[in-house]
Amino acid sequence: MLLGFDIGGTKCGVVTGDGKGILRAEKIPTGRGRRPEEILAELSSLADRLLDGERPEAIGVSCGGPLDSVRGVILSPPNLPGWDEVPVTAILENRFGAPAKLQNDANASALAEWRYGAGKGTRNMIFLTFGTGLGAGLILDGRLYAGTNDMAGEAGHISLSEFGPAGYGKAGSFEGFCSGGGLAQLGRTCAEEALGNGIRPAYYPADGDLRAITAKSVAEAARAGDETAKRVYDLCGSMLGRGLAVLVDLLNPEMIVLGSIFARSGDLLRPRMEEELKKRALARSLAVCRVEPAKLGDAIGDYAALAAAEA
Repeated sequence: MLLGFDIGGTKCGVVTGDGKGILRAEKIPTGRGRRPEEILAELSSLADRLLDGERPEAIGVSCGGPLDSVRGVILSPPNLPGWDEVPVTAILENRFGAPAKLQNDANASALAEWRYGAGKGTRNMIFLTFGTGLGAGLILDGRLYAGTNDMAGEAGHISLSEFGPAGYGKAGSFEGFCSGGGLAQLGRTCAEEALGNGIRPAYYPADGDLRAITAKSVAEAARAGDETAKRVYDLCGSMLGRGLAVLVDLLNPEMIVLGSIFARSGDLLRPRMEEELKKRALARSLAVCRVEPAKLGDAIGDYAALAAAEA
């Protein structure tokens, strides 16, 4: 039996699996101000209940970076204050008597989609989170590529324009244009421009508070036919295609799997994405690459933890 831990800033999960899929899974809130030792102890007690007396063959941990996967140490992730130099694999190995492996959440999610989801059967696959931010996991030549110090796959930092919405502090970046936060920024900018031209977008909040604009509210307006909202998603789709073209030319994958927002709103993004890809990517490389939505949905964190155990 495999045992997995999905550690996040809002919630943490424990999952058991058999190499084919999930057997049991439960979650707890991470909570503010709780020490790592306290959370890991609660997760371990929950794992005891899920294991029901069985000993795990291997343990996987999926967690946001930065981290050191070789040493199995979590290194102060911004969404986990207080998790400074936490030797999580050593703690879990001592607790359960089984080998443990740590992966950052983008890499673990890439492994999950490769083993269980949209990328199953491929040899060269790129996974892009396309959620709150834009992280990437690289499966190259049939194995995870993490780079020299776990920093491979930071696709969100690719610069696509001198100007534009900011992602992780970099204006005009791939993440700035293609993430939940980026779409919200684009929605606000386009709404202000429309208002200046005497047009009130359907997604504009009744109270005028631009902070209420989200990727979801803009998507709903776009599907209802609002021209400003459609412009937002057209721009995001174009920049998505531009960023993907860089990855296609550089890594020659057979599949790119896009999570979260693309899985929900691919109909709004794909036309301009494909248009830009055909314009910018090498034709021979693009001919062998498919772009697909992620399949694991809300369960991807659980599958990611299991996939980390198998890595």
